[in-house]
Amino acid sequence: MDIVKDSPIIAAVKNEKELRHALQSECETVFLLFGSLLSVDELVKKIKESGKTAIVHIDLIEGLGNNDIAVDFLKKYCSPDGIISTKVSMIKRAKKLGLTTVHRVFILDSLSIGNIKTVLDAGNPDYVEILPGIIPKAIEEICETVSIPVITGGLIKKKEEVIAALNAGAAAVSTSCEEVWGM
Repeated sequence: MDIVKDSPIIAAVKNEKELRHALQSECETVFLLFGSLLSVDELVKKIKESGKTAIVHIDLIEGLGNNDIAVDFLKKYCSPDGIISTKVSMIKRAKKLGLTTVHRVFILDSLSIGNIKTVLDAGNPDYVEILPGIIPKAIEEICETVSIPVITGGLIKKKEEVIAALNAGAAAVSTSCEEVWGM
């Protein structure tokens, strides 16, 4: 599944209000960054019924653990299109189950940029999401280093930041800033 093919802006939602707005937006993909074991199925259903792609940040769903059974649960009972995780083991399991995978990586310094290829090779995700997404030079370096599409996220609030990330080589930008969703 190509989650960035027709729309390089991804709505990242952290609560019900943002989700309602995202479902009305032009964004075709929604990164679900909240929920619990009791609500995630309904949240995914709302996203999919709106004709959008539902990608669940599995590490942020309250009540799910950090093991394979959490991915199995999501796949069986919630049917998201994919997951986001910072953990290689979750990415590997989701890929095995046929879900689209986004490995979220935090860029703190040059060492983290240097290690990104090793981390991604271990899980072989479909996408990498780097945070923060407002450092064009780092985005460019990562895009030159990895062979998978790069999504940038975190701290993106202005049109200029989106353009800078895309010009640096990012395939897409994820943001919770609703003003950017309509770009």
